Amino acid sequence: MTTYFPIIGLEIHAELDTVTKMFCASRNDPDAAPNTNICPVCMAHPGTLPTINTAAVKHVITVGHAVGGEIADFTEFDRKNYFYPDIPKGYQISQFEHPLVSGGSINDVAITRIHLEEDTAKSTHDQGDYSLVDFNRAGVPLMELVTEPVITSGEQAAAFAKELQLLLRYLGAGEANMEKGQMRVEANISVSTDREVFGTKVEVKNLNSFRSVEGAIACEIERHTNALERGAVEEIVQETRGWDEQKQTTFSQRQKEGSADYRYFPEPDLPKLWISRIPEFHPDNIHREMPELPWERRARYAADYNLDEQTSDIFVRSLSWAAYFEAVMEAIGSDQKQQKLAINYITSDLIGLMKQDTNIELFADVDPAGYITPDHFATVIAMTAGQDLSSRGAKDLLALLYREDRDPQELAETNGLLQQSDESELKTIIAEVVGENPDEVESYKQGNVKVLQFLVGQGMKKSKGSANPQVLKELLESELG
Repeated sequence: MTTYFPIIGLEIHAELDTVTKMFCASRNDPDAAPNTNICPVCMAHPGTLPTINTAAVKHVITVGHAVGGEIADFTEFDRKNYFYPDIPKGYQISQFEHPLVSGGSINDVAITRIHLEEDTAKSTHDQGDYSLVDFNRAGVPLMELVTEPVITSGEQAAAFAKELQLLLRYLGAGEANMEKGQMRVEANISVSTDREVFGTKVEVKNLNSFRSVEGAIACEIERHTNALERGAVEEIVQETRGWDEQKQTTFSQRQKEGSADYRYFPEPDLPKLWISRIPEFHPDNIHREMPELPWERRARYAADYNLDEQTSDIFVRSLSWAAYFEAVMEAIGSDQKQQKLAINYITSDLIGLMKQDTNIELFADVDPAGYITPDHFATVIAMTAGQDLSSRGAKDLLALLYREDRDPQELAETNGLLQQSDESELKTIIAEVVGENPDEVESYKQGNVKVLQFLVGQGMKKSKGSANPQVLKELLESELG
């Protein structure tokens, strides 16, 4: 049986979070009313000159340091020439021979380069028999990351894109929201019968969700493999394809251009950059300002709280959930028993409540502190660890706090959720249980210790769940001798 080897490389574009656009003073806000954030520079009026956005350059250099890449000493911008209605100048200012970053890796996937360019305008084609162009996005700072062709599946590609998105958010470089077009993935896919030999490469452009990345790559691998199985290699041509989410299939768009088709040459209106001569870009300054990175946070959570990878990812994947988790841990302190309880109740009950809330579509994008404050959550954990609350009582109290976040002790008292540990009250319940279950009592006295749990259950039922089961059990054992 023939073995087929998929070989995949990614090109990922991500808009950067800056106040102004890449080469002009227009506001970086593509979602404003159409064509309101534009100026003569980004509209390419004759005689206008671009200037370099320092913040955008710093974002890319910071990403380069985070992924362990090599930062260029010399770099420059180039003109990438091609005509399209959403390119006002007739060319795009990008980088070709001298990218800002070379090398590095994410998720053990090697990175070829990371460079900086400007985004295009946005065309829409849903208004009838004509198209509209919104130039708000034209000139927005755009980071392009290119991986080595070392990815072997759609799942691995999507995992890489997710980690890059997370890194950009941690660094404050951009939101990289794929639904809003702030991050777009292009996959270069080939399939071969030899691990060391590339097959015919096909590019699938503008994948705007992680599910699309997985689906498009899986579709192309199957299409290439089927062609090779039939011996019809000519069916696979080097081209650019799109992804139809509804039909779950790719479709041909145009032949793939090569770098020569873009007629790159150095941008004559922008200065060359020697990064090492700019104090703001010195590695010491970059690392001093760099926050804890996602993979560093995972390692810390595993070491400090013994979190497994799946649980850790719940908190690492969302900055608001990470902040909430750490605030709860700080309120609890070093008590490992309470820490473990808190982790269990956050990942099961609090997340469960948010998932059930019809007003919340994506719980991971919502700050849980807006529903139950970290201090109140920590109080519930302390009450549970101190046996003031049963497990059932803690769940009920959290559900009440989720709807009305106020003092947990008061809320528990008002709703009768506190466990009864008063021996005089529990002895009254025990007397009733013993009187109503003479056969079970006699069986216990004859040595059937298993029946004790039944009697405890009867006592819990009479107390409507409020009795402290441990105290109740001890009093029953004492009563029955």
